[in-house]
Amino acid sequence: MSDRDETQDDARPGAAKEDGERGPSKNDDQAEKHDKAKDGDKNEGDKENGKEGRKKPGKKPLIILGIVVVVLAIGALVWWFMTRNQESTDDAYTDGDAVTIAPKVSGYVVAMNIDDNRFVHKGDLLIRIDPRDYQAQLDQANAQLGLAQAQLHAAEVQLQVARVQYPAQLAQAQAQETSARANLAQASAAYQRQQSVDVRATSQQNIDAATAQQKSAQANVAEARAQVRTARLVPQQIAQVVATVEERRQQVRQAEAQVETARLNLSYTELRAPSDGWITKRNVQFGTFLQAGTSILTLVTTRLWVTANFKESQLSRMHPGDKVDIDVDAYPGLSLHGHVDSIQLGSGSRFSAFPAENATGNFVKIVQRVPVKIVIDSGMKPDTSLPLGLSVVPTVMLRH
Repeated sequence: MSDRDETQDDARPGAAKEDGERGPSKNDDQAEKHDKAKDGDKNEGDKENGKEGRKKPGKKPLIILGIVVVVLAIGALVWWFMTRNQESTDDAYTDGDAVTIAPKVSGYVVAMNIDDNRFVHKGDLLIRIDPRDYQAQLDQANAQLGLAQAQLHAAEVQLQVARVQYPAQLAQAQAQETSARANLAQASAAYQRQQSVDVRATSQQNIDAATAQQKSAQANVAEARAQVRTARLVPQQIAQVVATVEERRQQVRQAEAQVETARLNLSYTELRAPSDGWITKRNVQFGTFLQAGTSILTLVTTRLWVTANFKESQLSRMHPGDKVDIDVDAYPGLSLHGHVDSIQLGSGSRFSAFPAENATGNFVKIVQRVPVKIVIDSGMKPDTSLPLGLSVVPTVMLRH
């Protein structure tokens, strides 16, 4: 065997080995392709199975949605049926009488029986102002009243005297006039005798005496007539005394009024509660000098109600007397019951400080709200108080 043959023989095993190495590589590629093909078939099968799985439960959400819609529709129908005769609003607040307490007289505070948010009863003493000045004024007024009463008594006595004295003076004057006339007649007769006799049968002295007596008698008659004229003014004189009595009587009434004023001023030094309620907004201290009319506290009475601002579209079927259920935001467990007391004849904006003027310019329609007064009938707990201004939700039960 030649070297070439050996070389070829030696080369064959290597070639065979190389062929052996290449051969398995092709087989592996075919195996991988086969596996991928199987995996592809499997994935396609899984996809088809997934599509079938998704298609099968696709009807359930529609059924559930339909059930929900039906339930909601039934609920809405039931709610409408139950609330079709009801009107409610959340624009409502507790309201009540808040009495401002202010002194009617000025002075220093010498006693104080109040505290913040304290409950007081009607007639309880709240504040006492120094009463000494007003007690002195009352004493002075009583003295003036006594003086006026004494003057009235004296005038009444004078009237009684005048009613007797003045007619007597008239009668006396008339009697004096009669006497003077008689004396005048006698003096005139004596004078005529002296004039009629012979001059030689009388004397000049007798003539002069008769003349003087006649003139004196004439003067006495004139004086008596004047006294009668004066005495005949008896009604006017009595009326003058009556006027004096009436003047004294009016002075007594004036003095009595001054006494009553002083007594009232003295009573005003004690400020008492006008009704049951709670003390709020206290701004007074012991020893403070108070001016008359200055607000010192506010008394919130026990008389409470609800002011609800309903829309104008909610009032068509609402009438006084309708029953009302009231929920209080501050007390979730508290349920009050009441009735519609009255409906204000005017919207809230109509009675505002600056009412809207829509006569000129552009107009935008706004739903108006009308205050409705609701009186609380029951539901209040003894240990629960409702401050003014709490938010409430009233529900009116319409009757028609």
